[in-house]
Amino acid sequence: MGSLLAVSWAVSGGTSAIGDRDFLLDGQPFVIRSGEMHYPRVPREYWGHRLRMIRALGLNTVSTYLFWSEHEPRPGRFGFTDNLDVAEFCRQAQQEGLKVIVRPGPYVCAEWDMGGLPWWLLKRPDGGLRSRQPAFLEPAQRYLRAVGEELAPLQVTQGGPIILVQVENEYDGFGRDKEYIGALRGTLEGAGFQVPFFTSEMGWALRKGASDGLFRTVSGNSRDVEKQMAGLRAFQPEGPLMCGEYYLGWFDSWGRSHATSGPDVVKPVDWMLSQRISFNLYMVHGGTSFGFASGANDNPFRPQPTSYDYDAPISEAGWATPKYHALRELIAKRLGPGERLPEIPPRHPVIAVPSLEFAEVAPLLEFLPKPRKLGRPRCMEACDQAHGCILYRTTLPKGGGEKLEIREVHDFGLVFLDGKRIATLDRGRKQNSLKLPARDRDMTLDLLVEAMGRVNYGDSLSDRKGITERVDVVSGSGSREQTGWEAFSFPLNSQDLLKLKFKRGKTDLPAYYRSHFDLKETGDTFLDLRTWGKGVVWVNGHNLGRFWRIGPQQTLYCPGPWLKKGRNELIVLELTGAERHVIAGLKEPVLDQVRREAFGPLHRQPGQRLDLTGISPIHAGALPPGKAWQTVRFAAARGRYFCLEAIDSHAGDEYATCAELSLLGAGGEELPREGWQIVHADSEEVLEEAGSADNMLDGQAESFWHTQWGGAKPKHPHQIVIDLGREETVTGLRYLPRQDQANGRINRYRLFLSSTPLKGL
Repeated sequence: MGSLLAVSWAVSGGTSAIGDRDFLLDGQPFVIRSGEMHYPRVPREYWGHRLRMIRALGLNTVSTYLFWSEHEPRPGRFGFTDNLDVAEFCRQAQQEGLKVIVRPGPYVCAEWDMGGLPWWLLKRPDGGLRSRQPAFLEPAQRYLRAVGEELAPLQVTQGGPIILVQVENEYDGFGRDKEYIGALRGTLEGAGFQVPFFTSEMGWALRKGASDGLFRTVSGNSRDVEKQMAGLRAFQPEGPLMCGEYYLGWFDSWGRSHATSGPDVVKPVDWMLSQRISFNLYMVHGGTSFGFASGANDNPFRPQPTSYDYDAPISEAGWATPKYHALRELIAKRLGPGERLPEIPPRHPVIAVPSLEFAEVAPLLEFLPKPRKLGRPRCMEACDQAHGCILYRTTLPKGGGEKLEIREVHDFGLVFLDGKRIATLDRGRKQNSLKLPARDRDMTLDLLVEAMGRVNYGDSLSDRKGITERVDVVSGSGSREQTGWEAFSFPLNSQDLLKLKFKRGKTDLPAYYRSHFDLKETGDTFLDLRTWGKGVVWVNGHNLGRFWRIGPQQTLYCPGPWLKKGRNELIVLELTGAERHVIAGLKEPVLDQVRREAFGPLHRQPGQRLDLTGISPIHAGALPPGKAWQTVRFAAARGRYFCLEAIDSHAGDEYATCAELSLLGAGGEELPREGWQIVHADSEEVLEEAGSADNMLDGQAESFWHTQWGGAKPKHPHQIVIDLGREETVTGLRYLPRQDQANGRINRYRLFLSSTPLKGL
């Protein structure tokens, strides 16, 4: 196979350096053409194939995060074998002619559970995550030293492929403690790393002196990469330019449409190559967050699905997509002297599996582990549990009509009274209470809580699971805390499956189901879960991940190496109930099928109409066109219920959209949005598009509120009402228009603020 790389790069004792305008390898200018791939998201047997796909795309480097949580699942117990053998991954990359960028964290984000931080850090009340507090820094340094033992010998300076090492990840947008960054850098140096260190930041977060002495790269997308590079050059006048993460797609969230990007996403890569700007394509291959690895975003809480396809050039199953071919054609025109593209590796075999009936069942609550006696409920971490489900059990005295309040359910709860399910609670929908039915005797109350992904980004990383505070019973005579609990841990480890005793039958309660199937030939397949509710799937003991009927993901990727010729075992944990207990293996994935139930209630009741007559606006005006953040200031007003009324749009259409909205307080600062709640939206598009008004408060520029276009198409004006949770002094508005196009961007507007609920709500 031909090489994209100069032969001299492989000799022992090479150098990697940052020059005045270029990266330098062995003293020669080098433009990094990198793609991001995470080895734990790909079966080890497929690493070589994916790396060859990356090289055939025209890239010369692969970048990878290391996930601390996987390499140290228990304090002091390190694992760097099997699918976690990162040293072998780097060696295979070198064999395929690729250099390697190592991004060990300790925090990495990556839509991974807790951003790659280990769950056991949450066993302490305050672990000081991403700080110099000893409870965090000391284990983080221990982990980085272990990484050095594995990877320092594989640096380019010792004949290996590693050319750059990242220190932390996007820290400038999180904290301001440069001594923390300095401590991590010092640890990496002490662990033997000699190649240049760098940080990857969001352009808006660049701050002078934030992490002294570290080379900066910034992230960008097809709409702003030129602006980001200009900002980086102004911030960092010397050294090469690099887009540390160029976003070719985006991650998905349960209950929202599958993220895709158009052909324009490829064009900026050509521009970067023409300007000799280095880049890292995020993701070039996303893969799969097998098991319980997927993370979540907060405010509102939105867990991410098992698939990390990311609309990447190389699909979840390793297939070359149209985006791949467009990039390959583009890069081929920019190759240097003597470079050529290898042939694209063929796909791995794909098989169909005939529909399987599941006739064997093992009810979950019939296999209770040893209980923990508790006064009040404790979170999973305090019960020494990493993932899975936890059951809280107590006795309720006779009565009825009280309100049961749980603070807080993290993340999905099922409530049972004497074994009968009476409610479902979903953190993403802010469901944390229910009315208790009448009871003529003492009854057993069970709260079964499933942990979804821990928050992986922002200030909410300390995302403990289970019931995190307390449970109260509220009646007309007052409120009392419910105590006297037992807790039963279901970590859902593969080993626990061996203890199950199956019998023929079915049940409406949470249960494991089992089926077997025989294969003459193995290959990749996609297990169709569309008739099931919510749960987890194992094949031959391998945890394929979570499924949830709300979508968008309706199939689970099953890699061929995890199947075998002859008899195979399939086990499904079903929590909420299936329509039919059948599964087939498909030859194509289903990643974009969202069910209406995913969106929950709309922010407008049938026939409801907001009445603003007699109320004077606190401000009115017109927003300029464009996609940049827009700030409006006005005379101070005070109230709790804020209303944005869109009168018309710049495009002259009947729609209104908003990606993000925040308010300025008395001192001109942005008010915290915790506790804010959308209480009215006159129109939302939730069937044809994930246009819920909640998108305005989710911290994601990619998502947005959109009034209905797939049905009634109501005309202007359009109103959004937000309950701020308490009275606030408001002096301004910040509005981020939708980013992908001009449709629905607000032109003229009026703003209202009231201390009491607005008429009609």
